[in-house]
Amino acid sequence: MRRTLPIFLAATLTATSAFAVDGTVIPISDAKRGQSVTVAGEVSRILDEDTFRLSDASGNIRVYIGPNRLPVRTGDAVTVSGFVDNDLGPREIYADSLIDADGTEVVFDRRYE
Repeated sequence: MRRTLPIFLAATLTATSAFAVDGTVIPISDAKRGQSVTVAGEVSRILDEDTFRLSDASGNIRVYIGPNRLPVRTGDAVTVSGFVDNDLGPREIYADSLIDADGTEVVFDRRYE
């Protein structure tokens, strides 16, 4: 059993990181902790200078882009790629990149890791 667990974990990590690599957009409700994801929706609320809430038909999630400033406004349609934190608090995506409605991509400096 002990040898099976590392193989299973390696396979799981490889599978979950494929979300951000291939850009497959998933519903926000399917974004699981510890997973790289790409989600799309509308900016429903600005929470702070580097955090906003993204909503789609399935739910909503906090998106953290710090220490960068927000390139979005409430009502903007965006696609976000990043990593869903595995903390005990509310789910939050640490964004790697964001694509706005006109196709402009913003890549974020991830000094918060």
